[in-house]
Amino acid sequence: MKKVLTEDVFDVLSMNGNEYSFVNLNTLDKSVDGNISLLPYSIKILLETAVRNFDGKYINIEHIEQLANWKEQQRLEREIPFKPSRILFQDFTGIPALVDLATMREEVNRKGGDIAEVNPQIPVDLVIDHSVIVDNSGNVNSLSANLHKEYEQNNERYRFVKWAQNSFRNFRAVPPSNGIVHQVNLEYLASPVRVGDSEKGPSIYPDSLVGTDSHTPMINGIGIIGWGVGGIEAEAAMLGQPLYFVMPEVVGYKLHGKLQEGVTATDLALTITNLLRTKGVVGKYIEFFGDGLDNISLTDRATIANMAPEYGATMGYFPVDHVAMNYFEETGRGDLVPLAKAYYESQGLYRSKDSVVPEFTETIELDLSIVEPLLAGPKRPQDSIPLANMKLEFEQAISAPIAQRGYGLEEKELNNKVQLNNEEEIKTGSVVLAAISSCTNTSNPSVMIAAGLVAKKAVELGLKKPSFVKSSITPGSRVVTKYLEKAGLLTSLEEIGFFIDGYGCATCCGNSGALDISVEKAIKDNNLLVSSVLSGNRNFEGRIHPLIKANYLGSPPLVVAYALAGTVRIDLSNEPIGFSKDNEAVYLKDIWPSSDEINKVMSSHIKKELFQEEYQSIFENETWSSIPVSEGLLYQWDDKSTYIKEAPYFKEQKTNDNKELDIKKMKTLLLLKDSITTDHISPAGHIPLKSPAGLYLAEKEVNVRDFNNYGARRGNHHVMVRGTFGNIRIRNELANGIEGGFTKYLPTGEIMSVFDAATKYKESEQNLIIIAGKEYGTGSSRDWAAKGTFLLGVKAVLAESFERIHRSNLVGMGVLPLQFKEGENAETLGLDGTETYSIIDLGNDISAKQKVRILVEKEEGNSEFEVIVRLDSKIDVEYYLNGGILHTVLENMLDGMKEKSS
Repeated sequence: MKKVLTEDVFDVLSMNGNEYSFVNLNTLDKSVDGNISLLPYSIKILLETAVRNFDGKYINIEHIEQLANWKEQQRLEREIPFKPSRILFQDFTGIPALVDLATMREEVNRKGGDIAEVNPQIPVDLVIDHSVIVDNSGNVNSLSANLHKEYEQNNERYRFVKWAQNSFRNFRAVPPSNGIVHQVNLEYLASPVRVGDSEKGPSIYPDSLVGTDSHTPMINGIGIIGWGVGGIEAEAAMLGQPLYFVMPEVVGYKLHGKLQEGVTATDLALTITNLLRTKGVVGKYIEFFGDGLDNISLTDRATIANMAPEYGATMGYFPVDHVAMNYFEETGRGDLVPLAKAYYESQGLYRSKDSVVPEFTETIELDLSIVEPLLAGPKRPQDSIPLANMKLEFEQAISAPIAQRGYGLEEKELNNKVQLNNEEEIKTGSVVLAAISSCTNTSNPSVMIAAGLVAKKAVELGLKKPSFVKSSITPGSRVVTKYLEKAGLLTSLEEIGFFIDGYGCATCCGNSGALDISVEKAIKDNNLLVSSVLSGNRNFEGRIHPLIKANYLGSPPLVVAYALAGTVRIDLSNEPIGFSKDNEAVYLKDIWPSSDEINKVMSSHIKKELFQEEYQSIFENETWSSIPVSEGLLYQWDDKSTYIKEAPYFKEQKTNDNKELDIKKMKTLLLLKDSITTDHISPAGHIPLKSPAGLYLAEKEVNVRDFNNYGARRGNHHVMVRGTFGNIRIRNELANGIEGGFTKYLPTGEIMSVFDAATKYKESEQNLIIIAGKEYGTGSSRDWAAKGTFLLGVKAVLAESFERIHRSNLVGMGVLPLQFKEGENAETLGLDGTETYSIIDLGNDISAKQKVRILVEKEEGNSEFEVIVRLDSKIDVEYYLNGGILHTVLENMLDGMKEKSS
C-alpha cells in the first residue's frame, strides 16, 4: 500500500488544452490486493474520495485498504470515512445548524479564539423550501397570498439567514418560492463533475454531498453519491471533519423489461419501496443495474432514488451513464459534460451496455412489466395497495386493529356521513385534501404532464371536483409551471381547482394549511375518518393534517383522479369516477393519457432554455434583497425573538467525566412500540394552543394565527424541547391509553405532558431512558429528534432496532443508543416501564458495539439482561464520551487555533 502515499496514484487528464490532475483508480488497482475494477460504482467513488483526502490521521491507509478490499471486508463492521464535496441544507434543518454555528462562534469568542475561523470549510447551499404553508388554495391569488404570509411569519428567520449569507464564507442561500431543495439540486446545483484546485493545479473529481434532509439520495438518480445526515453531523462535515460510518453492504438491484402502458414512475417507486422495506435494507446501499435502466428516464430514476429513506437504504444509486449526461445537457448544464464523460470513462465509472457487472453483496431483480398502478398508505409509504384494491383495503382498515395499521373502529363507522351547508355530503373515506406536492414527483415531467392531461380530459367531459376537496399544487421548481403553461395544461388544472399555491414541500412536510371551516367542523364534531391523497413521499400519522387520519401516496394524475372522485371508497378500475355534462358515466380509463400523448407534450414544451431562464437569478430577488440584515461576525441575538435563540449546548456542562453517573438509576420517560418515526419524536407541523409549545408561545404574546409550525421554530430550543414527543398520534404505553404527547410521572402516577414530566425529573436530577421497539427513528433526518431527546434529560434510548440517521444523531448529542439482543424486547423481558434501569458494566473504556448488562430494579425483585451498545465506530465512542459532535469539533477547533498562535 505504500504506493497509495506516492504520486503514482495521481494522473493527468487533458481536455481542450487544459490539464487536470485526478486520482487514477486503475493505477491504484495495481497497488492493492482487492480488485477495484469489480467494486460497485458507489464504493469506487468512496475510495476515490478517501485517497484524494488522505492525510494519514483522519483518513489513513487502513481506511483505503478496507474500501479497496470491500468484498472481503464489507461485513466486518469497520468504519470508513467520507469527505463530501459539498453540503445541502433545507431551511427547517439548515437554520438550526446555522444557529449552532453562530453559537459556536460565541463560545470561541468566550474562550478567546478567532471567530473569523468559524466558517464552513466546504461549499454549503441552503434552499428555503419548507416554510410555505398552503393557507390559501384554489384561486389565482393563492401563490402571492401564501408567499406574503410566509415572509411575514418568517421575517426573523430570514433576517438570520441573510446575516449568515453575508457573514459566513462558503455559504449560499436560495430564497423562498424557488423550489424544493432536492429538485433544485437535481436541476441546477449538481454538477457533472467538480473542478477544484490542488497543489498540482486544476483537479477533477466526482460531485458528492450530504444533506440535512433524508431525501438527499434523490441526487443518486443522476450518478452522484449523497445521503441524508443530521444537522449536527453536517456541521461537523462543514467544519472539516470526515463523516464516519460502518462499511455498507451493497445490494445490486437488477431492473429488466419495460413498464406497462399507463404505469407511472410513482408506481414503480412505491413498488420498489414495498419490496425493499419488506426485504430489509436499512443502512445498505442499493445500486441499480441491468438493461431496464435504459427504459426509464433520468427523472424516473430520481423518483426511485428519492424514496431511499422509505425503503430504508442509505442510497439508491444509479451509475453515471449516457442518460445522466443527456440530462445535464437537457437542463442547460452541458459545458462540463465532455470533460465529465472522459473522466468517468477513464475511471471505469461510466455505465454502458458493455460494462462489467460489479460484484455485489447480493443481487435481487425486478421485471418492470409486472408493476401496476397503486397507492401507498394509509399510514406508511411502504404499504402499497394496487389501485383495484383501494376501496376494499380502506374499508377493511376501518375495523382492523391499530397494531395492524388499522383504526380499530366499529364497522358502522363506514356509514358515517355529514351534510354540509351547500348540501354536499362528506362521508367516511371522503377525500378532503388532494395535493400535487413534493420533489419526489414534481421533479418528474412525465407524471406532472400526465396530471395536466387528466385534468384537460376531465374538463372537456364536464367533470367537476366536489367543493369539500381542498386541492393544491406546490411544484419543486418554477420550471414546472413554465412547461405546464406552455403546454396549455395549467389552465385545465386550474379549472378543476388545482392552482399553483407555492414552491416548496408544503403538504408533504405537513404544511397543508387549514381545511374549509365547515369541513373541519364536520370532521371534529362527528369524529369523521376522512382521507388525503398526495404525490408525496411521507404519510405518517399526524404529519399531513391533524384532522386527516388516512393519507395515501400516489402519482400526480391519481391525485387529480381522486380529487374528482372525492372519495377513496371507489374502485377506479371498474367504477365511474363521475358523470359527464351529458350525464354519461366517465371512467378513469376515459381520462387517462397514453404514453405517446405524454411524450409528445414533453418533447414539444420542455427545453433547456426553461431551466436556464429560471435558474439564472436563483440566489437573489427583490423581496429577499429588501430584508434588513445585521452586520458583524457575531449575530445580534434578539431577546424578544421567538424564532432564533442562541443554542444551549455549549453552556451545558460537558459530561465526559460523568458517563457512569448518567446511566445509573434511570426512570422510563416513554415506553413505545414499533415504527416510532422522527415525526412522532419531533413534529414538523401544527403547534396546538394547549400544548407545552403553544402555551410557551402564548406566554410570549404570540397570536395563535402566528404560531407557524414546529419546523419553522427549530431555531428556538424553548419551543422545540416542548414539542419533543408532542405528536398528537404518538402512543406511549405509560400514558394509560391516552394518545398524544403524554406520559406518567412515575413518582406520583400522575399523567402529564412529556415535557412537564421531564422538567419535574430534571428538577430532582433523575436520569431518564426511553424504551422502544423496532425501527426507532424512521423518517426524516431530523436532528431535533435527537436534540430534543437530549434536552429533555434522556441519557439512553433502548430499542429493538434503529434507523441509521437517528441513531447517529443520538450519538451526536451524547445520548447512548442501546439495542435489545435478537428476539428480545420489553414484552419478552416483562418490562412495563415502571422499573429503574442501570447499566452496570459500561465504563469510559468503551468499545464499538460491545455488550453490556442492564440491572432492572422493581418491587418484586431485581433482574438483569444484556444489550448491545450501538456506538458503531471508534468515532462514535469519541463523540459520546466528549458529550457529542459539537463539543468534539469545538475542542478540535480551539486546539488548532492554539497551535496556529504558538
